[in-house]
Amino acid sequence: MDNFNQQTSMIWNIADILRGGWKQHEYQDVILPLVVLKRLDSILADTKAKVLEKHNEYQGKINDLDPILKKTSGAAFYNISDYDFKTILGEPKHLAKNFRLYINGYSKNIQDIFEKFDFNKQLERLEGGDLLFYVIQELNKVDLHPSKVDNYQMGHVFEELLRKFSEMSNETAGEHYTPRDVISIMTELLFSPDTKDLKKPHVIKKIYDPACGAGGMLSVSKDYILENINKEADIFLYGQELNSITYAMAKSDMLIKGDNPDLIRGGEKDQSKASTLANDQFFGESFDYSLSNPPYGVDWKKDKEVVEREASRGYAGRFGAGLPRISDGQLLFLQHLVSKMKPEKDGGSRVAIVHNGSPLFTGDAGSGESEIRRWVLEKDLLETIVALPDQLFYNTGINTYLWFLSNRKPSERKNKVQLIDARSFFKKTRKSLGSKRHEIDAESKKKIVELYEKFEENEFSKIFKTTDFAYRQITIERPLRLSFHMSEEKIIALREALNIDLKKVINKVVKKRTEDSELLLKIIAVVVSLKDKEWNSREVFVEDVLKSFEKQGVKPAQKILKTMIDTVGERDEKAEICVDKDGNPEPDSELRDYENVPCEMNIKEYFDKEVKPYVPDAWINESVCDAKDNKVGIVGYEIPFTRFFYKYEAPRSLESIEVDIEKVENELLELLKQL
Repeated sequence: MDNFNQQTSMIWNIADILRGGWKQHEYQDVILPLVVLKRLDSILADTKAKVLEKHNEYQGKINDLDPILKKTSGAAFYNISDYDFKTILGEPKHLAKNFRLYINGYSKNIQDIFEKFDFNKQLERLEGGDLLFYVIQELNKVDLHPSKVDNYQMGHVFEELLRKFSEMSNETAGEHYTPRDVISIMTELLFSPDTKDLKKPHVIKKIYDPACGAGGMLSVSKDYILENINKEADIFLYGQELNSITYAMAKSDMLIKGDNPDLIRGGEKDQSKASTLANDQFFGESFDYSLSNPPYGVDWKKDKEVVEREASRGYAGRFGAGLPRISDGQLLFLQHLVSKMKPEKDGGSRVAIVHNGSPLFTGDAGSGESEIRRWVLEKDLLETIVALPDQLFYNTGINTYLWFLSNRKPSERKNKVQLIDARSFFKKTRKSLGSKRHEIDAESKKKIVELYEKFEENEFSKIFKTTDFAYRQITIERPLRLSFHMSEEKIIALREALNIDLKKVINKVVKKRTEDSELLLKIIAVVVSLKDKEWNSREVFVEDVLKSFEKQGVKPAQKILKTMIDTVGERDEKAEICVDKDGNPEPDSELRDYENVPCEMNIKEYFDKEVKPYVPDAWINESVCDAKDNKVGIVGYEIPFTRFFYKYEAPRSLESIEVDIEKVENELLELLKQL
């Protein structure tokens, strides 16, 4: 780790050279491509002379030298220029020209990657003021040869650089990079049930990440299988990434490690083409394993049109279960990953995904979020949720949760969900890395894995039936009760509500009699005749109003009558209940309430026990039914994780609080005396 910190610090010195000419958020556009080049250069260093020799020997004799040169380099790429990072500084006056020749000397797969970095723009800016010379000179102080920095350490270097850049770019909490300790626990729990299967000879598995970033999750998951389960396994990595720079880094990582870079897709300048939600570049594919840390708390407005169009196709598309609110697309990625699962008859799949707390409970019954949870749980896909410690990620300190899904649960886990509270399983880091102050060390990881594998109830592990998270939201109505008092204030309010300007009405009558002006005068006469009267019943109030209008020889329109009721009437618990034309109590919308009844409970019994004793005049609105099963109440699903692990802490005694207060007072007195 000390070596990793040293390498990262030395690379970061390049930022000092760029300061002034580049804005902070632009540093990554220079530093990341150059670090990738330096790593590629270091990997090829031992075979560079042999590659040049082979190229000179066969040039013009063989049409396709690519396979020969790759074999000679010992990597999936090569460089046929006469330059490397050290020799290129020998001609400072022609440095930019030679550096372009050096980049163009790479095999086509590397050149394609650098098109995504769009590095040529930066090279043009670096040409002035000898900056390119100083940047390469600084980078040459860093030894990135594989014998000094292995792939795992190199991953940490990139991870730390990305963390620094995300801080400078003011990235949101949802746009972050996953620390290796989090990926480590994800991969171990993801593969834990399949160890026996993964040990089979000639086993082939496909792993997918729809928001792969720089490819860290994919690389670590493959390394875990090869190093801990089966070194002969054939593991194929697939990923899609929106950001062109991290996409280029992911492709570079695949090339460096001998994986197929063509299986990393996205990175287009037109982000709608690169977005996994709007443009699934692995359409029709399914995978044995998927793992991802998609953006959370980030809106999906740019993908809205495509996502809604696909959702309209129902389960024929990826988003048939429902759409979450536009401000957070996490549950869209969850549905996308489910769509990538192999059918159970073909071996099924397992999924690991990082979420914040929102997908556990956001959204009432019937909302998009609730319907997505309902779909996942009713299909018995959710296997385990692990609550992680806070302050694990580089630019957010919030609590996060690992969700594990499977469509091939073992019999003991069928129709059950395990919740693991690992919030206290961590070790403090020696120093803060942005917001990261905690890490899941080996001991903590071991505890979490044991909790998962034992599948037992204890202080940190709870096991539930999938239906335990379901409830019916019933609508509770209470009767409307209105009393009426035709006070001076109400008369003024009525005139305003009916737009009656007394002076204008009288003037119109004097100048020219109109039907409208005479009606307004009669309304005023009715109101005045009822002045200071009080009613405890809407029915009696209406009856008296109609009688007064009848005396004026007028039958009021329903609109006028309604305005009088709405303006003069006031809610009064002591007033008589208002009833409809059939004599049934009329509900008061302001007193309407909702109760979430556990699905396994009888609604009537719940109502009689939990509601009726406290509001005797209440009733259940049986017209509000679930759209899917047509039963009373709307079905909802939520996972109140923290409630299940709540531990009561008794409040401090008054005596101990008084002692503390007295102590503070004495300290203040001493300080005042010193002054």
